[in-house]
Amino acid sequence: MSKKLIQFDWAIKRLLRNKANFVVLEGFLSELLFDEIFIEQILESESNQEDENDKFNRVDILTKNSKNELIIIEIQFTYEIDYFHRMAYGTSKAISENHKLGDKYSNVKKVISVNIVYFDLGQGKDYIYKGRTDFKGLHQKDILELSDKQKKAFLKEEVADLFPEYYLLKVNQFNDVAKDTLDEWIYFLKNSEVKDSFKAKGLQAANEVLDLMRLPKEDQYGYNRYMDSLSVKASEIYSLQSEAEFKIEERKTNEIARNLILEDLSNDFISKVTGLSIDKIEELRKETKE
Repeated sequence: MSKKLIQFDWAIKRLLRNKANFVVLEGFLSELLFDEIFIEQILESESNQEDENDKFNRVDILTKNSKNELIIIEIQFTYEIDYFHRMAYGTSKAISENHKLGDKYSNVKKVISVNIVYFDLGQGKDYIYKGRTDFKGLHQKDILELSDKQKKAFLKEEVADLFPEYYLLKVNQFNDVAKDTLDEWIYFLKNSEVKDSFKAKGLQAANEVLDLMRLPKEDQYGYNRYMDSLSVKASEIYSLQSEAEFKIEERKTNEIARNLILEDLSNDFISKVTGLSIDKIEELRKETKE
């Protein structure tokens, strides 16, 4: 058996910022990062604030865990060719906004960027990717390490531990076969559904918190409105994409027709090749002569 739940994106904007519900986010992050994550607080920033002008397909939240690290969770539904750049910008902004002017650089916070995307980003066969910063010798091919003094001062073991860390979850590439507890979370992110057999941290709490029928009536209404708006916006984007594709195809067809006109071929022949009407071909003939 399985149960349909509220989508994670809506929950993260409306429900999971409540300290009583941190257990859901903590469970997800603990499974993803293979660590016991405890969220201390949700930090406010421009992107955290809710208003009617929120971009419909983008959800992000900035948290601080018990290790004083910053964790960004961002959800993106529609394709963005420069999404990698946005990931870099997001971590840079989090660092600068949370570092006091004049403070020593060793107080720069570690940032973990968790990106949940519902489109195919880059080229790769996996559905979960991790990125980190290593320094590799150009000649010796060795990895630069921290000195013992630095390890003691920074409480870190590797140079990469000082730099932002990225996690990319390409949800739509998951095949719906949950082989471990992290996969159970990916299954939920993709299907908004939790099976009775799932044991992942936070998912049982999600079963309670994200049950639409347990929400107050006004929240149920708000969620349904949100889902309706997603459908409307998705249709708008589809229409715009279809219109753009049609215009591109139309330009290609017209260009083929113009080339055939220059070859002095008959209207009937050009019409059969391109599918254009005789009237349209005559119009293109006049434009070509001009």
